Amino acid sequence: MREKTTIKKSAPEQKKQSATTVKQKASENEKQKVPRGLYQKPIRRQGGLIGSRELTMGSETESTLTIPKQEKGSVRVLFFGGVGEIGKNMYAIELEDDILIMDCGLKFSEEDTPGVDFLVPNVQYLEERKEKIRGIVISHAHLDHIGGISVLMEKLGNPPIFSRRLSIELIKNRQGEFESKEPIVYHEVEKNTVLKLTENLTLTFFAVTHTIPDSMGIIIDTPAGIITFTGDLKLTHIDGVVSKEEESEFSVFKKKKVLLTMADSTNADRPGFSLPESRVIETIGKIIRQTKGCIILSSFSSQIERTIQVIEHAIADGRKVIVQGRSMITNLTIASGMGLLKMPMSSIIPIEKMGDYPREKILVLATGAQGDNFTALDRMSREAHRHMKLGRDDTVVFSSSVIPGNEEPVQNLKDRLSRLGVNLITYQTSDVHSSGHANRDELKWIHEHINAKFFLPIHGYHYMLSAHAQILHDIGMAEENTVLPDNGSIIDISPDGKTITKQEYTMPTKLTVVDGNAVGTVQNIVLSDRKILKEDGIFVVIVLINQRNKRVKKSPDIISRGFIYLKESQQIVNRARFVAKKSAEQNMQRGKSINIENLKRSINREIQNFLYSETKKRPIVMSVVYVQ
Repeated sequence: MREKTTIKKSAPEQKKQSATTVKQKASENEKQKVPRGLYQKPIRRQGGLIGSRELTMGSETESTLTIPKQEKGSVRVLFFGGVGEIGKNMYAIELEDDILIMDCGLKFSEEDTPGVDFLVPNVQYLEERKEKIRGIVISHAHLDHIGGISVLMEKLGNPPIFSRRLSIELIKNRQGEFESKEPIVYHEVEKNTVLKLTENLTLTFFAVTHTIPDSMGIIIDTPAGIITFTGDLKLTHIDGVVSKEEESEFSVFKKKKVLLTMADSTNADRPGFSLPESRVIETIGKIIRQTKGCIILSSFSSQIERTIQVIEHAIADGRKVIVQGRSMITNLTIASGMGLLKMPMSSIIPIEKMGDYPREKILVLATGAQGDNFTALDRMSREAHRHMKLGRDDTVVFSSSVIPGNEEPVQNLKDRLSRLGVNLITYQTSDVHSSGHANRDELKWIHEHINAKFFLPIHGYHYMLSAHAQILHDIGMAEENTVLPDNGSIIDISPDGKTITKQEYTMPTKLTVVDGNAVGTVQNIVLSDRKILKEDGIFVVIVLINQRNKRVKKSPDIISRGFIYLKESQQIVNRARFVAKKSAEQNMQRGKSINIENLKRSINREIQNFLYSETKKRPIVMSVVYVQ
């Protein structure tokens, strides 16, 4: 029997209830016991001094095109992130007076955004309409779906968050690293919850299989029709035979006439069915039983379900478990507090105690398989870990795939481990990792069960979205009923439900970044300067001017970082001094008074031209002028 919940609280009531709930939960959490060896004190986020880096952040808004008013009775679908990219997933459904947001994620900095902590969706469109936002529904607790919450909630008017228990607990934990003016209002839902959010929005939730527990899809009932949002998902199956549990979950669509489906596209270009997670656990269990030495298994900290089963296999084999990595410790502590992790308290030990047990009776769970610096696995590979030295009898299991862009650091990590003589097992040589995203035939099965009229692919690069749309065409959906969105896209479904249209106008999409304590847009020139600093370095010229005779008092000083080594480039340095001196004196002779800014521009231009002619490089040139 389904539980029905109606939310009709004023904002002040919600805030009051939230404050009470937060106090109660804090008291409850203090009483909870966690396994010894898992607990770690939370580390509060420390922001940097933005001004010292001359970073232009801010409240500046992108000039927007006039967006026509939504047609009465239509459904508008908005894309803030997660399409044409992997990361910062955020989507919304807009009716006339209501906006419902689905997910609010982050994306880590890439080559095009050097120096920033991470990127979040541009929500200017929502800021201008925040009085219409009725809530944020979170499909699951991966950072690319929850990471933007901490920095965007105030911009969105602090709407309530709806999700399942584990997702809420992980969001709360992350919130502890950020300062916020107002407490967030959380509403816990389950897969059988029916939530009447407003007169025009009724939500129903269904469980989906992913790499983290409590993942869910959302069924949004609107006056125009039913919209299904799957979140990230795959199917539980054995050799392509889908489990009874999946059949049961998707049977909810048998009696529904679905207008639109929005579904995960990450593996849409991969044929067949994905590797079943049960096969992964079976393989890891066999490795644990057959390995004679110490086992170090590295995985994503978000792979909570897999990690729990690995711990169970280790305990069954009589091994003690050590957990290394703050994020993994945090996630397992939360899972333990929820009762998801059940094991004897003595089974998980601190690494300082590993010497008390035979080495062949130890399994270490560690983060760091992506080649990140300073992680436990990285320190082990460099023989710099205080408590763990690896040898020929040890086995290291990489239970994760390589994130695009991490190929080189992962290869370097594997090389270092190989030199230590350990036995290396990866997903390329054994079934020790499975993706959390459905392959082509799984997606076909999912769409045949949902049977929607329209389809919008989400979560993936453009070619993934295109491959996903092709699946729908192959099973009979008309091409005009699928649309490939971009970040910033606005897509409308007509009031009669007969047409779906991608509008020519778009929402603002200028990069929004988190850099230290600041959240905002970054001027293109700032990112350009950071790339130059990274590639060509900086060249500083310091000039001392005699104001009375308008002459340079002594030979200019030169500072170079990341460009040339001064001691080995004296010829270039001496000529650069001459160019700076000549440029300064010529500039001063042109006017009655000394214009400092004009003088600096002249020196910068001449030095830039000189350095390029000598080196074919373009470092950032800065001139510092003192007048005496």
